[in-house]
Order: sequence, then C-alpha cells, then structure tokens
Amino acid sequence: MPPTIGVFDSGFGGLTVLRELLKVLPDADYLYFGDTAHLPYGAKSVRTVAKYATASASFLEDQGAEMLVVACNTASALALDDICRAVTIPVIGVIEPGAQTAKEISKTGKVAVIATEATISSHAYEKALRRLGVSAIEKACPLFVPLIEEGWVEHPVTEQVAHIYLDDIFSNNAQGADVLVLACTHYPLIRPLLRRLTPPAVQIVDSAESIAAKVLELMPPDTAAGDGGLLRCFTTDSVEKFRKLGGPFLGRPIQDIELIDIEK
Repeated sequence: MPPTIGVFDSGFGGLTVLRELLKVLPDADYLYFGDTAHLPYGAKSVRTVAKYATASASFLEDQGAEMLVVACNTASALALDDICRAVTIPVIGVIEPGAQTAKEISKTGKVAVIATEATISSHAYEKALRRLGVSAIEKACPLFVPLIEEGWVEHPVTEQVAHIYLDDIFSNNAQGADVLVLACTHYPLIRPLLRRLTPPAVQIVDSAESIAAKVLELMPPDTAAGDGGLLRCFTTDSVEKFRKLGGPFLGRPIQDIELIDIEK
C-alpha cells in the first residue's frame, strides 16, 4: 500500500514541501498540518515551539501518519529532538537534507544561506553544514515572508528588498560561496526573482526539493503505486484563510481542510 505521510508546518510555507512530495510520490496519502493560530514560531521561545510542534506531531500520528516530515525550519531547528521523542514514527527535518544537497553540489565548500531571523539565529544550517565540512555565510531576510504572503512575488518592492539582501551577501562574492540555500519554505515562491538577482555561477538549493528527495530515498523499493493519493489538511485557524493563502503555495486549489484545536 502507498504510505501515509504527515507534513507539519507552522503555517502555509510547508505546502511548498508538500508540492515537491506530490511530484515524487504522487500516490501517497498526505496529512498536512498548518498551525496557523500560533504562527510565527520564530517569535516564540524554544519551549513554546516544542509544545506546539510536539502536539501537532502527535495529532498527525493519531490520524494515521506513518512518517512525519517537519517542513518548518524553526521547528526543525529548535524542536526536532522533542518531536522525535513525542512520536513513534520516523521523523525527517528539513535542515539536514538541504545542507546535504548544498554540500554535494558546492565546488568551493562555501555556501550562503538565507532564512528567517529565527532560523538564522539558531545557526542550525551553519552547524549542519560545518558537520559536513562546509562553511556557511548566513543572512536573515525577515521581509520576504510577509511580502510573499501578501502575494507580492513579482512586485517591484519585493525585487528591491531582494536586491538589498542579496547585494549584501554577494557584494564581496560571499567569500567564495557558490551555492545559495533557500532555507525557508516560503522562498520557493520567489525563486525566479532570486535567480535573476543571484550571480549566474551560484546554484540555488530549494530545501523543499531536498527533503522530498530524502523522503523518496527512504521509501521501500517495492512501495506500491496506487491511483493517486488522498490529501487532508488541518489548520488551527481560519479555514477560508488557509484555502485562500495555501493554494498558491501548493500550486493548486485545496479542498479538504479541517479546523482543529491542538490545545484541548
């Protein structure tokens, strides 16, 4: 039977991970949990992030998830160990696969990482890359998420902001970095814009693609194909807002969405 995969994020960004999973494992069943009532996680303490993340992970396991993908970079950086202890199913965070892909394609051994303030402050990617023998130049890009959620993916304001961020990274050739890691699940929506503004010799790594490839790698070789899997989505805030904002992240309309309360 095709597997049932749970995908957890603090909001809508993890739908870009789900989008990549649907490409490589279209016949799996998916359970997506967006904890929209408590976002952004980046402004919360480690203890609070762990509380919400473990409750969400346990919920997905109770719903039948056989594997959990932690699409949220903040939760992966701050609470992955807690999540692993809270469930009995395999758990995959988004950070290690992205770092591994960057290491594999970098020729200089130097990588630039852009992410939210919380992810950069945790230095999770820097530590993961260092373990792989790669040095990292980190840059927080806090304005990208609100601009993307506003729908301004090709807006002149977004391009101006991106210019400021990327010029700051690459004005001195980013100390030789030849890879740019998009370490936030929102950023794939502005990848074409970032590609135009990044030096041509710099390759871009989308952590959503990396984690999807890792999940596929972990699937048994005899995983049975089906006729197309099911998708159920859960949110802790407005269903209509999830449907409206989530569609562009997933790349298609979202139908089956259920409002739940993980604090009960």
